[in-house]
Amino acid sequence: MPTVNYDYDLLVIGSGPAGQRAAIQASKLDKRVALVEKKTVLGGMCINTGTIPSKTLREAVLELTGYRSREFYGSSYTVKQNITMEDLMFRTDKVIRHEIDVVRNQLLRNRIELMAGAASFIDRNTIRVDSPDGHSHQLVSAEKIIIAAGTSATRDEHIPFDGKSIFISDDILYLDKLPRTMAVIGAGVIGSEYATMFAALGVRITLVDKRPRLLNFIDEEIADAITYQMRESRVQMRLGEEVSGIEKFSDEHGERVRIHLESGKQIVTDKALYSIGRTGSTSTLNLGCTNIVPDDRGRIKVDPFYQTTEPHIYAVGDIIGFPSLASTSMEQGRLAACHAFGVQATSVPSLFPYGIYTIPEISMVGKTEEELTKDNVPYEVGKARYREIARGQIIGDSTGLLKLIFHQETRDLLGVHIIGEGASELIHIGQAVLAFKGKIDYFINTVFNYPTLAECYKTAAFDGINRLGY
Repeated sequence: MPTVNYDYDLLVIGSGPAGQRAAIQASKLDKRVALVEKKTVLGGMCINTGTIPSKTLREAVLELTGYRSREFYGSSYTVKQNITMEDLMFRTDKVIRHEIDVVRNQLLRNRIELMAGAASFIDRNTIRVDSPDGHSHQLVSAEKIIIAAGTSATRDEHIPFDGKSIFISDDILYLDKLPRTMAVIGAGVIGSEYATMFAALGVRITLVDKRPRLLNFIDEEIADAITYQMRESRVQMRLGEEVSGIEKFSDEHGERVRIHLESGKQIVTDKALYSIGRTGSTSTLNLGCTNIVPDDRGRIKVDPFYQTTEPHIYAVGDIIGFPSLASTSMEQGRLAACHAFGVQATSVPSLFPYGIYTIPEISMVGKTEEELTKDNVPYEVGKARYREIARGQIIGDSTGLLKLIFHQETRDLLGVHIIGEGASELIHIGQAVLAFKGKIDYFINTVFNYPTLAECYKTAAFDGINRLGY
């Protein structure tokens, strides 16, 4: 058969973490790579409206409220009185601009051609790129295509979104002022993160979710701990409740929102954040020209190598669903690019760490107690509380908890679960031991710097061994 002369070896749709890593990996393999981004700036949702802004906003909240010092100076302590959205966004805007520049520099340094515009399929190997102004377009072909188009916040057509009183997480960066009260509809990762951030700012939060408990994919004890911490921050929990309607109205306090629950309850609030998940950005890709059929949430099904039903077309990142983390998306992009060009690459998805940036933050890797119980695995648990560790006292975190789960007979480490300051950094020690199939004895025989939070591993290991009766 004659050789087809494609414009590129690989075309990547989307410049978020998955798309960036896929494009750079293919370039490192000396492939001709183009990347299409429909927005006017690079970085996708991660940099512009999602991960980077929310985590930077969280850091600004912690610093300006003096939250970390309240254990010493009292709950009324604050670094700045009358914190405004401008105060919070000053730091966020600077970080966003810097990250966009970093991404652009990395892509250009790796000789990746950048195309601005909306991508859609013309056929299985040809993509139409419509310019941002809609006045022109170009057709490009590629031997391999990776879809990393990301997601958008799910909206209910019956809800009167206005971006001010009733809004999605993408709109938070554009709020004109902090509300006195706010309802968060949806207690997933995004909803829980923003609920705790605004609660730390003194906003009275009501958190609504139809599920009976928070974050049902994490360890139940950790979920109970964050639930307790939220309630201590005056967050009103309405779990097991479903929203039947939302409306705007005006009274002597100005424009407000009334939320109707299926149980008959009503919630009256200044603002409402609607956060019931995200939908894959597939509606404009014209996938009808391919054999790819997304599900009802716009997500694309892939095999273990991230191939779609079209073997030369891959999908990575949030668009393929859980866990929808920037870190896992990057790895998916790398693995997909390697597989596309026949390069051996491996990873261990079961050891991907999860980081949830609530206040306090949560991180986990490996198995939960619930999973092990279901699989009839005999396990034991060792715990260390931050208040038992000198570093925990120094930083003023008396509620943090590190939990080790290990096999009762072999003592192999099975899972690590942390809630508290620095959890998303601290988790990587446990991740490394899991990757090398280490035992809980490693932590007992290792000397950690003093005073550090890492000492929690040693304390938790001793606690676990003592439970075995040794």
